[in-house]
Amino acid sequence: MSATQNFQPTSIEDGVARQAEQALEKAAAARAAIGEIIFGQQQVVEEALVTLIAGGHGLLVGVPGLAKTKLVETLGAVLGLDARRVQFTPDLMPADILGSEIMEEGENGRRAFRFVRGPIFAQLLMADEINRASPRTQSALLQSMQEYHVTVAGERHDLPRPFHVLATQNPLEQEGTYPLPEAQLDRFLMQIDVNYPDRAAEKRILIETTGDNDVRPRQAMTADDLIAAQRLVRRLPVGDRIVEAILDIVRAARPGEGDPQITKFVAWGPGPRAAQALMLASRARALVDGRLSPSLDDIAALAAPVLKHRMALTFAARAEGETIAGVIARLISRIG
Repeated sequence: MSATQNFQPTSIEDGVARQAEQALEKAAAARAAIGEIIFGQQQVVEEALVTLIAGGHGLLVGVPGLAKTKLVETLGAVLGLDARRVQFTPDLMPADILGSEIMEEGENGRRAFRFVRGPIFAQLLMADEINRASPRTQSALLQSMQEYHVTVAGERHDLPRPFHVLATQNPLEQEGTYPLPEAQLDRFLMQIDVNYPDRAAEKRILIETTGDNDVRPRQAMTADDLIAAQRLVRRLPVGDRIVEAILDIVRAARPGEGDPQITKFVAWGPGPRAAQALMLASRARALVDGRLSPSLDDIAALAAPVLKHRMALTFAARAEGETIAGVIARLISRIG
């Protein structure tokens, strides 16, 4: 069944209906185009695409060699975005990302400062191994990720639209790294775990990437198409049952509010931004899947990537072998 066959023009006004039909077709085309380059990572591709269509930033967590960089490059090409990559290192300075002012002398001999933009002035910024940079440099991203502008020497500089950060992080090699502060983690709409591909996918990778054919991603959307889809996501209808399910799962993850048998393991839980993220992400997932309204299945599928980086376990819970994933799975089992 094609994406447009699920289209229900009687459920919303005609103008939104036409936009929705176009968005469904383009989202389906984008997903197919990404799948031609990235093999065996359907869930990762879906979550990354959902993150961008929801208008958010994503944190890709996985060991080296799982095509995280290739995924971001492919997303930029398929979505028609101006994409740039910054390799984060301990000696990276904020000015290396944001830009800096330089002194110039004009023809009349007068000197003046000119702002030279850094790589953050892109529509899609890949922050590779973000936890290798110092906290000072990491904090340089905070304002841009939340407010979509940067301030240098007291002057405001607006970022391009759309603007998204897709950061990568290696979960194994922690020597010489700086853990991301909770305030910055909360700016990421989702944490996307990139796992090893299955045998069939790895066989395809082995065959198709070691030959002389260089397959390039094909563009399926433009930046304007993405902005239109992001606006549409915020207009899609959401039933009361979905709203209540989002509130139930987010509030139940907080100490003192949920089931004590579950929250006794939680040191701190997700705030209201988590509920907002789950609402937008569930709408975007519905759109990517060819639907115009989210379901409980969307909530269940996205609860873990939305909540896992917004929670922490107590020391006792870690000592007993509890995991964030296990706690969230119990919370998910209670919705419906």
